[in-house]
Amino acid sequence: MSWSRALRETARSGLTVERRRLEPLIALRGAVGLALVVGLSLALFGPVIAAGSAFGAFQAAIATFQRSWRPRPVLALVSGASLAVSTFVGYVTVSHTLLFLSVLVVWTFAAGMAWAAGPTGGIIAASNVAIMLVTITLPTSVADAAAHAAVMALGGLVQAVLIVLFPVRRWGAQRDALADALAAEADYARSLRHDPTVHFDPVPLMTARSAAAVTSRQARRRPAELHGARGIAERLRPVLASLADPALGVPAEGLERAWVREMLAAAGSVLDAAATAVRHGEPVRIAATDLGVLRTPDNEVILVGPPRRAADRLNVLLADVIEIAEGAGTRAPAAHATQTRRRPGLLRLVPVVLAAMRRELHRRSPILRHAVRVSVVAATGYLLGAALPFGHGYWAPMAAVMVMRPDFSQTYSRSVARFGGTVVGVALATGIVQAVRPGVTVAAGLAVICAFLMYLLMRTGYAVSQVCVSAYVVFLLGMAGDDWSQTVPERVVLTLVGGLLAMVSYAVFPAWETPRLRNRLAGWLTTDGRYAATVLDHYADPATADLEDVRTALLTTREARVAWQEALETAQHEPVRHRGISRTAADDAQKALAQLGRVAMLMEAHLPAASADPVPGAAELAEALRTSTEQGARAVRERRVPDWEPVRRVVEGWDAPGADPAVPVPGPFVRGGAVLLLQALEDFSRGLEGAASTDGREGEAS
Repeated sequence: MSWSRALRETARSGLTVERRRLEPLIALRGAVGLALVVGLSLALFGPVIAAGSAFGAFQAAIATFQRSWRPRPVLALVSGASLAVSTFVGYVTVSHTLLFLSVLVVWTFAAGMAWAAGPTGGIIAASNVAIMLVTITLPTSVADAAAHAAVMALGGLVQAVLIVLFPVRRWGAQRDALADALAAEADYARSLRHDPTVHFDPVPLMTARSAAAVTSRQARRRPAELHGARGIAERLRPVLASLADPALGVPAEGLERAWVREMLAAAGSVLDAAATAVRHGEPVRIAATDLGVLRTPDNEVILVGPPRRAADRLNVLLADVIEIAEGAGTRAPAAHATQTRRRPGLLRLVPVVLAAMRRELHRRSPILRHAVRVSVVAATGYLLGAALPFGHGYWAPMAAVMVMRPDFSQTYSRSVARFGGTVVGVALATGIVQAVRPGVTVAAGLAVICAFLMYLLMRTGYAVSQVCVSAYVVFLLGMAGDDWSQTVPERVVLTLVGGLLAMVSYAVFPAWETPRLRNRLAGWLTTDGRYAATVLDHYADPATADLEDVRTALLTTREARVAWQEALETAQHEPVRHRGISRTAADDAQKALAQLGRVAMLMEAHLPAASADPVPGAAELAEALRTSTEQGARAVRERRVPDWEPVRRVVEGWDAPGADPAVPVPGPFVRGGAVLLLQALEDFSRGLEGAASTDGREGEAS
């Protein structure tokens, strides 16, 4: 993609306004907390300290809107406390330029590395640095700075108390995550009626798994309908796919296929009903016709073999889903369904975050590159802002820190949105000021209104939120005694400077995802091969096999698949000619690997019991898969086409004309699965056959 096209697309993305579900009660709660803090500070300390306290309460409320499964009061407290510390340290050192620049670089570098712990930590840390650049200009002495820090921490405390006293949809985020997973399973069941090999998006299940991690205290208070349903939803997916797939189940046409379509439609309706019940905490409402289709004795007459086993298993799992969604939990839950995923507490999370940061301290890490970029840009922006004859030089580094992200598209789109939103917000706020000439109290009220609109419209688009934020800052600083007359020119120009610095920094020191596409694809291939081999290990030795190994392998390949898809999506918007792999080859390889994982999942749905006899040939095939996929991953990284001769030799050896008839071979189900695995691997190689020459031409063109 050329630079001109990349800039056009990122600009369009940044200025896009989306229709999203609004949360007025949560926005109102945040605005009320802000109003309480500002009003109390105005009454006790005056407008300057009130402005500082407002920034603390404002940022604490924003932190609670970030996507995190941790208790929201904790996020508010952490945000308020960290902003208080940042402000005090910044004020103490700001009079010594070199010392302050050193502190700013270290603080910003740490904020950039916080992205290693996830986007929630990265966004909160970046916002604290940006607001710190404003708040250090408010105090006039060390004692005054300490007072500002104290009221900022108080702002975070007030927001946390309001969340505890006035919860809005307690466990609402977890309910939504689980309901989305069940709804995704319902959509999958209906899609299988028309396309028995349709692929399933694992993201809703991954999100539900993240939401299911709770602390010990949370585990004691969690509603019953949130406990156990996720594990059942995970087991439903392979059962649904096994029931629908003609390669390992019923024929593509005929009475059995028509009956399976009816069962899949009924399963989709039941799962939708369970999702609605979980989301809203209501009773499950299921049509009698759906239950009749699923529980009729005709299942035992029409379906035989693996399809019948899948149908029986589907009925058992759906019954468990219904019972859990009712809020009572299962009567006799399986051992793995009762286990609770533990989330470390706040103090125990510190070493986890530090370890994540240490893992990113290498030359090729996009997180490290982002931390270096944002720290250099913050220092440069601060110096430029101080040198320009506008005053309020902090707007340049503040704008840069707020828009910078580890990837190209978000940084550029947010830079455009920040500039556009600042122009509109500052112009509107200045126009209101010129028309109304508000006093301290009115300015504070206008700031609270802007904050409420920001909380309410935050998820509709970054440009919209920046309109509200810019107006909020103008009213707040005006309340503290800022000069209204210089608002528009200085802040618009300095915001433009900050945005340009952010954009130039990514062009000079990029962290392109495009060159890493082959590594991502190779990682997905390796994890898919290990997953399939682990499933085959269970067929080879059912007595000693551990189901947790299969579960771990599945989660690993799921993460690798999502990492590949995110990298591919990011690379599409990067102005890099040499893609590392052509788009056509990437699409073909992705389809083949999705099929490879799907076949392994189908075989997992029919794992033998521990008392079953070992399946001959399964161990040899598992070893061949492990070895071949690891070698194939190496070939992908080296721009070669993988060869699957070891796997082909094992599979074809079972039916070779000269094979010893005395040597046992796998049954039809495992043999059919092995053939499908080999076909997926060969499709993968065929998809990459033209990639090497295409990549070479792209490399020469670049």
